[in-house]
Amino acid sequence: MQATQATAVDILTINEAADTTGWSARMLRYIESVGLVEPRRSSSGYRLYGAAELQRLSTLRELLDRHGLELSEVGFASRLAREPELREAIDEWLSAQAVRPEHVDPADWLRFEQQKHQRLLALANTTMEIA
Repeated sequence: MQATQATAVDILTINEAADTTGWSARMLRYIESVGLVEPRRSSSGYRLYGAAELQRLSTLRELLDRHGLELSEVGFASRLAREPELREAIDEWLSAQAVRPEHVDPADWLRFEQQKHQRLLALANTTMEIA
């Protein structure tokens, strides 16, 4: 009987964790969805927060405050760490320089890029209308 009581005290529901940490239950779900803190689940599927999860939540808040970050930025950094192909694509884009296509005259480059964007926007709008 004692072990059951100790286990219940060592585990918090999402609402109890929200009250304890100051994060809303909705924010805790978001933090989980981006893979920053992943609480265990009960056999019924309820999120269970223990000391380790509470510590991660407090250090996450400290990280955000210390560096002026948003949760989405840390979530994206986590994604970069998990997805080497994405990290490589971002690195390539960051280091790339704009290059005028050889077949485009320098005087026409701006208009060429504008037309390209207009085609992309038209395609995106068409795709949204279909969905």
